[in-house]
Amino acid sequence: MTTLATPAAMPLAGHLREARKRATRAAIALVAGMVVGYFASDAILEVLRQPILELAESGTASLNYSSVTGAFDLKLQIALTAGIVLSSPVWLYELFAYVAPGLHRREKKYLFGFLAAAVPLFALGCATALAVFPRVVELLTGFASTEDTTLLAAADYVEFVLRLVIAMGVAYALPVLLVVLNFMGVLSSAALAHSWRWVIVAIVLFSALITPAADALSMFAVAVPMTALFLAALGITHLQDRRLAKKGS
Repeated sequence: MTTLATPAAMPLAGHLREARKRATRAAIALVAGMVVGYFASDAILEVLRQPILELAESGTASLNYSSVTGAFDLKLQIALTAGIVLSSPVWLYELFAYVAPGLHRREKKYLFGFLAAAVPLFALGCATALAVFPRVVELLTGFASTEDTTLLAAADYVEFVLRLVIAMGVAYALPVLLVVLNFMGVLSSAALAHSWRWVIVAIVLFSALITPAADALSMFAVAVPMTALFLAALGITHLQDRRLAKKGS
């Protein structure tokens, strides 16, 4: 009886063919997501433009294009970002399916658990950033003199907002990485507990930097969930270390 070769036992040419096949699927999904993102770019830009429209009424800021092709270039930028986000389930699956055969069962479990927990937390962080970014824009443009008007390059403005959104998403997903490192034996609960004060200070400083200094409510809206996620990660790692200690005794 013949047996099928597993991807882990494939020769180099087989791995290359497998990589090409999965990369092609991911690319098709990305292009499809970009098409959807292109047609949705006006609606996305309308959401991002809202705080600028409010500032434009007072003449303190306005959104501008620095070239004839600036508006089209911005639509492509939004389409590319939306395409990456919309196609993420496909290319994440293709990436996981490609590397999974070479992983041990325990490593597969950790990787799947990380993705299952990190993706919704990343989305929650992005949603939080979208909720607070208008106040951030209002604060930063408020440093200009009352005699001046802030002329914002549309591409730079959208890039700033996207960086803020991604940074918040990553910050929300970081506690999951701490748990995975603990389960893999790289990071102990004691090490996390020893540095909890510095972590809380870093969370508060991060929250203060991305929210208006005079708006304590927005700062707490960012800091409290991040602190809760860190404490949850600390609790999970503590239980895991206790379980391993009992198992070893």
